[in-house]
Amino acid sequence: MKLLKTKTARFSQIIESCGKPQVYTLWQKPSADRHLQSQIKNNRVMTILKSQSGTDFGIVKLKETREARYLIFPRSLKRFAEKRIVGIDWALVHE
Repeated sequence: MKLLKTKTARFSQIIESCGKPQVYTLWQKPSADRHLQSQIKNNRVMTILKSQSGTDFGIVKLKETREARYLIFPRSLKRFAEKRIVGIDWALVHE
């Protein structure tokens, strides 16, 4: 059985290349939020989830779950789209 390697990227690398993100709160359904739809289209949204071990990790797209937190970056995250984002440092995020 062949194991697939999970490609990862460090959160600090992403901040260096894409800028400091802002936390985004969903106040309505994502489909009705025009600003959010624009950010998704421009690949600027990251969803932060909790792993089974309790650590935070990110994925570059909008994944709707109750536990998720969303970050919007000033520049595109497209080059990190297939990676799992590790080493989330909340001190680097604009509230």
